[in-house]
Formats: sequence, C-alpha cells, structure tokens
Amino acid sequence: MATSVPMSQATTLHATDEEAVLRLPHDVERGAPDGTERGGPAGKSLKFASASEYPGSGTREDPYRVDWDIGDADNPFNWSKTRKWMITGQLALSTFTVSFCSSCYSGGLASMSAELHISQTIAILGVSLYVLGFGLGPLVFAPLGELYGRRIVFVLTASVFMLFHLGGALGHNAATILSTRLLAGIFGSAPLTNAGGALSDMWVARERGFATSLYGTAPWMGPVLGPIVGGWVSQSRLGWRFSFWIMFIVSALNALSYYFLTPETFGPVLLRRRARRLTKASGRAVLFVSRFDINRSVSLSAVLKRDMGRPFYFLFTEPIVLLLAIYIAIAYATLYAFFAAYPIVFQERRGFSEGEGGLAFLGIGVGNLLGISLAPIQNKLYWRAMDRNDGRTVPEARLYLPMVGGIFLPISLFWFAWTSDPPIPWIVPVLAGIPFGFSCAIIMQGLTQYLMDAYSIYCASAIASTVILRSVVAAIFPLISPALYHNLGDAWACSVFAFLASACMPVPFLFYKYGAWVRSKSKWALRDNVPIHTEPPSRADFDDKKVPEASEKAVV
Repeated sequence: MATSVPMSQATTLHATDEEAVLRLPHDVERGAPDGTERGGPAGKSLKFASASEYPGSGTREDPYRVDWDIGDADNPFNWSKTRKWMITGQLALSTFTVSFCSSCYSGGLASMSAELHISQTIAILGVSLYVLGFGLGPLVFAPLGELYGRRIVFVLTASVFMLFHLGGALGHNAATILSTRLLAGIFGSAPLTNAGGALSDMWVARERGFATSLYGTAPWMGPVLGPIVGGWVSQSRLGWRFSFWIMFIVSALNALSYYFLTPETFGPVLLRRRARRLTKASGRAVLFVSRFDINRSVSLSAVLKRDMGRPFYFLFTEPIVLLLAIYIAIAYATLYAFFAAYPIVFQERRGFSEGEGGLAFLGIGVGNLLGISLAPIQNKLYWRAMDRNDGRTVPEARLYLPMVGGIFLPISLFWFAWTSDPPIPWIVPVLAGIPFGFSCAIIMQGLTQYLMDAYSIYCASAIASTVILRSVVAAIFPLISPALYHNLGDAWACSVFAFLASACMPVPFLFYKYGAWVRSKSKWALRDNVPIHTEPPSRADFDDKKVPEASEKAVV
C-alpha cells in the first residue's frame, strides 16, 4: 500500500504527491539482472523487492498503479532550487520572447505601409492576427502537453514559431506577411498557458509567488520593449524588414534554450513513462499504469475532446474565471490598443520619429519593473494568511496587490487621456505609463496566482480561458483605436478604455470578500471546508466527480 506523510509548510512534497515506495513484484525480480533496472533521464534505479507495494495486481483489469517514491529525485517538486530557478527563468524568457515579437512589428508600421502601399489598418492587422493566434494555439497545445509532455510541445512549437518570422523578413506582399504573422502567433502561444502549468509542476503554492510573478510580468515587458527596438531599427538604414530578422534570432535562441535547458516537468507524463519502463522491465508479464491514467483514456482524440472545450466551459459556468478573464482582457487589450494610439499621440501630434515614438513606451516598462518589485511583499502577505489558516492555501490572499492595481489602472488611463494633446509637455503622458504599467503588472500577477490556487489541478484550463478572451479582445482594440482617436479626439478616445477599467475595478474587491463562498458553489474550484488530503485522489477521480475538492497542482 502507498504510504503517506503529513503535509507541512516545510516539506518538499506537494499536496498532490501520493507517496509510495517503489517496489516490483516477485515475478519481475526474478527476471531482473542484479536486482536493478536503469530508468529515467536522471539515472534512477528501479529497485526490486520480494513483494509489490504498489496497489493493484498487475493484470490488465487491475494494473499496478505507479506513484512517486518518498523524496523521489525524479519528482519535479524535489528538484534543487537552482534547477527550478533555471527552468523558471527560461520559461519567463520564452513568454517574454513571444510577446516581444508581437510588438516589435509595430515599430515599423509607417515604413512598411509606405513600401507595400497598404493602409494603416491593414498594417495593424499584423499585430491583431498575431495576438489572435495567442487565443487559438492553447486550445491544441495545452491538451498535447498533457498527453505527450510539456517539453516536446515547447521544443516543436518554438522551432516552427522561429521559422514563420522569415515570412516578414522575405515576403514581398501584405498577404504573405499577415498570414505568417497569424501562424507565428499560433505556434508562439504555447508558453502562455503551458509555462504556467510547468511552474505549478515544480513549485508548491507557498513558494511559487515570485516565480509566477516573473511569468505573469513577461507578457507585459515584451510588448513594451518591442516598439523601441522595432522603431529604431525601422528608421535606420537596416529598414523595417530587419525587425523580423531580430525576431528570428531571438526566437532561435529561445528554441535552443528549450532544447538544452527545459526538461519534462509534467508529473503524470513522467509517471506514465516510468510505468512503461516498469512494464517493459517485467517482460510485459505484468502491467503498470500511472495513477493519473487509471480509468482515463490517453488517446489523442479523447484528450482533445475533453480538454479543448474546458476553457470555454469555464468561461460560461465559472463566475471567477469569467470576471477575471474580462478584467485581464481589458487591461491587456488596452496595452495593445496603445500600439495604435501611441503613434497617433506622439508621432502624428508631436512629430516624434518612429524610434522616439517607441521610447514613449519606457514609462510602461518602468511601471512593470515597479510592479514585479512588489512580489516579495505580496508573498509575505500570502504566507501570513497561510499561517493563520493552519498552512492551508488561501487563494483570496493573492488579491491584495490586484486591489491596489484596480485603483491605479483607471487613474493612469484618465491621466494619459487628458494630457495627450499639446501644448501639455510630452513627458506628462509618458509618465502616465508608469502607473499604467505598475497596475497592469500587479493585476496580472495576482489574478494569475489566484486562478492557480483556486482551480489547482485545472488552473491551466482556467488560465487558458483568460488567454483566449484577452487575445480576442487584444486583437480587436488595435483595429478600433485609430477610429476612436480620429473621431472622438485623444482625450475621449483613451477615456473609453479608462471607463472600462473603472467598471472592472470592483472585481478583486468582490472576490476578496466573497471568493470563498463562490468557490464553495463550484464543482471545480478549491473548497475551504474540505480537509487537506495527505493522500489526494487521482485526476481521474476529479473527472468522475468522486471528490469535491481539487488539489493544488495544475496539470492541464
């Protein structure tokens, strides 16, 4: 039988790790050379004993259910902190890369429009289609990551993503450039959801605050630096096409970093591979199956059918997911609206060059850095809440900083709106970007962490819901921004976004007060009134609704 240990704040074992001592049955032992079998990339020995301590009988009807050892070195939760931080940094860099490529394109819109003889609206479509791809890719890549592992999805999609930048570098018409931008967005989207799942594969809730902050801030820092690089490159003798070569180079480095630095982190896939090795080591005399695959189909069609629809199901049935997705979409899409608005405000109205117009985004970048610098404060507040709750996860304790950000976001947008027009000095609207970037960073960090804690094993599906909605809205906002600015004027056009942000401002406050009650009504979210499991149920149990509570680990 599997053995368990009490869960504490100091333990390296995660709440979803059902500990078991790894032993093979007597009939396997007799066929094993020297009593050992090599297994796993880390060179772990599969030890043999005279009796199986796995539950099951080894038959097809009742296979041995494979689980982690106590302190298992192959369990990502037991990896060293150095290794975890290396992987976390690489995943944050990959998220930064795909978001950087979304906006680097925008720095050369004027030059590209002139050379290809296309309108500004058609040129901006390159931003919108790319971001729209962010919403399409996760529908396929998240289920594929569950079935085949996160690493193979990261490596393959990053390699294809790199190649599609050649469409802009070498293409000679708008159709080629726009179609490859859409495809680049689709294949670049994998880290936007799967990287969040990979973080929850390694970090327990108490430890993952700063790691999640890096992941949550990267999608905001990339779009800020992109226009600066793209703008200066486009106005130089290198021309706007060299921006695509820069994207190609950055994407190539990203693909190589996946290949050399990112191992497989998804626990169910690692256990599935171990089960196959054990079955093979037995001469297929007995059958071993990962505990996550019991009573679950692992065929591609079944996984796609089950998981592709879950983000949409969450959007329409889970109030937490719906309202947070709307809030994130408004903040995220407003940033992308600025890719069309900043050229109007600073280049058309104030005579900035493309490079100087890109520098106007530095205010947002400074705000983002301020936002991530507050992550340690949020972590301390969260730890105190956990200590008051006997070490239990307290999702609502992730909402302290989003409540602050909810206040500053509309203030920053009204500030920018009513200081955009000359003769007000240009530095004033640029400085408005600091509270905007700050508020967006802490909103994104806190709400992402809240979804991870509240939806635990299904957090990647919940995050995918927000990615889909924010990508659709972010694809629309850049297209409508020029019309808003030309028809309403700079002040009232940006005020529209400020009013939307004001309408969303109460959301974190409402969930801070009533979030626990809302979660108690959900079939999928963590419930506070259910005891912590030292031997948590398998994911199959959740799918069959055999237990009311989700554990902490996100796996989709």
